Amino acid sequence: MPFPVPDRVKDVRDAVHAFMTERVEPAEPVLNAGGKESRDALQELRRQAKREGLWALGHPAELGGGGMPFLDYVYVNEVQGRSEWGQLALGTFTLQDSLMLHKYASPRWRERYLAPLVAGDVSPSFAMTEPSVAGSDPTGIQTTAELDGDEWVIRGRKWFTTGAAQAAYTTVMCRTEPDAPTPHRAFSMIVVPTDTPGYRIVRETPVLGIEGGHYEVVYDDVRVPADNLLGPRGHGFVIAQDRLGPGRIFHCMRWLGQAQRAFELMCARLNARVAFGEPLSAKQLMQQHVFDSYTEIQAARLLTLQAAERIDAGDQARVEIGAIKVVGARMLHNVVDRAIQVHGAAGLTDDLPLSRMYRHAREARIYDGPDEVHIQSTARRILKAASA
Repeated sequence: MPFPVPDRVKDVRDAVHAFMTERVEPAEPVLNAGGKESRDALQELRRQAKREGLWALGHPAELGGGGMPFLDYVYVNEVQGRSEWGQLALGTFTLQDSLMLHKYASPRWRERYLAPLVAGDVSPSFAMTEPSVAGSDPTGIQTTAELDGDEWVIRGRKWFTTGAAQAAYTTVMCRTEPDAPTPHRAFSMIVVPTDTPGYRIVRETPVLGIEGGHYEVVYDDVRVPADNLLGPRGHGFVIAQDRLGPGRIFHCMRWLGQAQRAFELMCARLNARVAFGEPLSAKQLMQQHVFDSYTEIQAARLLTLQAAERIDAGDQARVEIGAIKVVGARMLHNVVDRAIQVHGAAGLTDDLPLSRMYRHAREARIYDGPDEVHIQSTARRILKAASA
């Protein structure tokens, strides 16, 4: 890591790095295979993380987590992100949802779900995107919720509901205010237990050939109590932004972890592989890959830390978050792509993690808002500030 990590974070960051490189990464072939052996391996990793004090580090202490401050956790989240299994093995997959429930849910739902979420005993899911609506314009969401007495009646279809088959509940973005004064005040968030009648999983949707737990779900006259509402009516977008802002920083730090791992694999390959009588590292075009990857990783890392510092200071940091969402996703894609190129045919196989990382990197330019939307909204904010 070619920049200083604060002393207050270094020991725990080093411990997480060792856990990832010595235990999680070697277990990836089993974890990726699915089935009982995969589930057992993940549970063993979780037991080890809890035993060694590395579990749920970013969750608030009052919820049973490690209580690590936001900015400190950002440093740790990078090394945790070296593997897609890091969040699950170390108990931070539920962080965004536990914070959302803690802030907005009724006392009944906080009591029912918060402690199990932090302990890793239950999983959450989040439903916003719909197959018939452009995800870049969520004001077009068609799923409705109407209040009938003391119950919400939900009708609609969502997809890319990650983990729905394993989740205890789904937080659903619904159109609840047909007469709202502005489009962004027409929506609310509602908690729906996945065993509620009418909640029906249609299919698991493979993404670029990976069955990663993304589900399409139909809400067929789903009825839940009125107090399943999160926050006030019409505040769905406020809650979503509150959830997604820090979440995008967490994404970016995990992308940096994956990119750093791909970079390390690339450098090792260049130093070890011989072609035409000399190491690949002696080839100028290969050196170009190293230079470009190093500078892109460093630039994205510093932009991400700047955004995290703004968030930690209480700023919404919308310009900074929009910038890192685009820059970070592109950086990850570029670095993994170069690492595959350096490995040649081996890089295309599943003998290395690069093939799977490459497909996830391509996803990063779409989920949590496509690049084009972030570029446009960020540029508008910069131009507005300049004109003032």
